[in-house]
Parts: sequence; C-alpha cells; structure tokens
Amino acid sequence: MRKNRLTNKKIENLVGEIARTYKGDSGINFIDASNLPVRAEIIQILELCFEVLFPGYTGKRTVTKSNINFIIGDILCQLYTELSVQIERAYRYQCRIDKCEDCDCRTMAESVLQHLLTRLPNIREKLKGDVGAAFDGDPAAKSYEEIVISYPCIIAIATYRIAHELYLKQVPLIPRIMTECAHARTGIDIHPGAKIGKNFFIDHGTGVVIGETTVIGSNVKIYQGATLGALSFAKDERGRIIKGGKRHPTIEDNVTIYAEATILGDVVVGKGTVIGGNVWIKESVPAGVTVTTPNADLVYIKHK
Repeated sequence: MRKNRLTNKKIENLVGEIARTYKGDSGINFIDASNLPVRAEIIQILELCFEVLFPGYTGKRTVTKSNINFIIGDILCQLYTELSVQIERAYRYQCRIDKCEDCDCRTMAESVLQHLLTRLPNIREKLKGDVGAAFDGDPAAKSYEEIVISYPCIIAIATYRIAHELYLKQVPLIPRIMTECAHARTGIDIHPGAKIGKNFFIDHGTGVVIGETTVIGSNVKIYQGATLGALSFAKDERGRIIKGGKRHPTIEDNVTIYAEATILGDVVVGKGTVIGGNVWIKESVPAGVTVTTPNADLVYIKHK
C-alpha cells in the first residue's frame, strides 16, 4: 500500500490552509461579490466584432451581397445581448470598489454599447487605411486578403480600435482584457488608452509596446521590438507610484520607427522623422531628421 496517499483528512487540512489565505484579501480573489467580466466571453465577443469589421474572413458564415444585411443584423443583435452583460458586470465591479449603491449599471452598459455599435462604421474606415498602409509598406505583401487573414498587426490594431472606444467611455476592465488578449495572441502590446491616427502599420510586430498616454499621428510605421514607453515613475510620500498624466511619447505624422528603438517619456518625435534601429531616446526629436547610433566596430574572424 502506498504510504503517501492524499487522504480525506489531508485534503481537508489543505483546503483549510488555502481558505485561510483568502481572509482579508481583496486583490487576487473575488468572493461574495458580483461576477467579473468573463475573459473567454470577451474573446468570443471580439470574434463577433471581427465578423462585422472583416465580413467573410472568419469563414464562420457564408457572406454574399444578398444576405450580408441579414448576417450583420444578426451579429449586432448577438453583440448587443452578450457584450451588454459583460459591460454591466464591469460596472458592478467598479461600484463594489467605489462602494456605490445608486448606479444603474444596466442602463450605463446599454448606453456605452450603443455608442460602440455606432462607432463600428468609423472603425472600419480606419481599418481600411491600416490595411492599405500594410500593403503599401510591406513589399512582401501580395494582397489585402493576405494582410487581413494573416498579419498579426491587423488583429492587434483592430482589437485596439474596439477597446479604445470602450476606454474613452471609462468602461472598467474590458478594454484592457481585449488588448491583452491581442497581446498574448500577437506579441503586440497596445494599451487601449493610446491615441492612434490613420494608416497605422506595425511591420512584423513581435515585442512592440505602446503605452497608455502615447499619441501617434497618421501614416506612422513601426517595426518589431520598438517601445513607446515611460520613464521611471514619480512616487508620493508613501512610496506609491503617482498615476495619471502624460508620460509616454507623442509621435507626429509620417514617422518611421525601426526595430528595437526605445522612445521614453513625454517627448515629441517631429513629423517625417526616421528613428533608426536600437536607438534610445529620452528627449524630443525635431521634424524631418534621421536619428541613428554610431556604427559598431565589427570584428571579422576568419574560419579555420
């Protein structure tokens, strides 16, 4: 007989030990409270949004000119039903944190959702420009279809443009859930609070980071590994990070940022500037210049 069996008594003791860690903890457990938004549901809702933004690309529905109005109408109804529940949960979570007792979370959720749905035509127009920028900016791209169905930047940018609308309406949790799902899927980390203009292209994409207060103009191209981040944060008298305020770069129109460049803090990169690879920038850059680092001293060792 095995001596190290997990007996009922051992399980009971273990349950007790784990349960004791929940007492007084309001951070990583959520007990005796309204349910949080469900991450898996948010992912499915994003897929529904993609079916509206890129009809026919998912292959889940056969879309034709004669049935597209029926299909889009059906998806919008489904979105309204499913996303309103998740937004209401997010508001109820915030009410718990703020100890609010008189908010009409359901009405607030429906209002925000109506706003998002009315913004879908505008989001589609922006995504047309983003896909066009990818086609024009990547000589390897053979078609718009190839870009939409395979390029990770389109998933990340489309997700961001949806999440940004919810962020502007101060919906708790859900915008960040959306963009972090895209981050996990593509390696591209765009905070939903960033402001990004038209015709945006991220080439390759892996490792790109765009912080919350970043402002990006139109016709901007970014390569893999680039970071638009913040410097070390100021702290209050209790040693806690002071949140809020502009702390990320502003990238003006027609800028190209090459691989592994790092731009930190509330600085401005002027129009038409080219930022070279592996550059580290903590000061504003004037318009119409190219920023590079000195060439490294290369060592060539002849093979034996």
